[in-house]
Amino acid sequence: MTLDAAALSLRNLFAPETRTVFWKTLGLTILVLIGLWFGLRETFIAFAMPMIQGLVPDLPDWAGWLTFIFGILASIGLALGLALLLSPVTAIIAGLFLDDVAEVVEKRDYPEHPGGRAMPLGESIIASIKFFGVVIVGNLFALMLLFVPGINIIAFFLVNGYLLGREFFEFAAMRFRTVQEAKMFRAKHSGTVFVGGLVIAGFLAIPIVNLLTPLFAAGMMVHLHKLLSARDPDFRA
Repeated sequence: MTLDAAALSLRNLFAPETRTVFWKTLGLTILVLIGLWFGLRETFIAFAMPMIQGLVPDLPDWAGWLTFIFGILASIGLALGLALLLSPVTAIIAGLFLDDVAEVVEKRDYPEHPGGRAMPLGESIIASIKFFGVVIVGNLFALMLLFVPGINIIAFFLVNGYLLGREFFEFAAMRFRTVQEAKMFRAKHSGTVFVGGLVIAGFLAIPIVNLLTPLFAAGMMVHLHKLLSARDPDFRA
């Protein structure tokens, strides 16, 4: 079922009906990541460089290669910082555009079903910001395990699989249910939703392709919610 939802979402990524949402989501994701890159770089230059220069005020000429190595390490550190922020950026952007994606998916693939109810803009922004904070905290925990061999990659997938699966599914479910009903429905099918979150985390781990994560994740969870609703008489939407 999870793979069916993922396949349907992949098919919808480049569908003509999705084109407008596709470019909006991709463009905003790229702009936010560019802004974050420059923000991280300027923060590093403003705070870290003076500290390093104070520790090593007079570097001898023969040790110039240390500056080169340090520059490489700094670049790697900035890249890791940006990678850490990719998951929460995905979450907040998808939260803003989930209703647009869901509406396209529902009209294209479920025309016989009544359409969902869009979340009010204020609630959507607040929910996205809360989710952004939760994902930041979760990924900071995963970052602490970065240098533990055999655990770092597992931690990344477990943390993001759980958080992304939970939140994206509940966002999709709340188009048809109350907040409490959406949480209960997700809890009942927590295993399936978690596997769906792992698929999203796997998509997120693919360079370049991961720029489309907000669109893929939102579409996938709309499909997964529809498939689960059709099979669960107690929570049929």
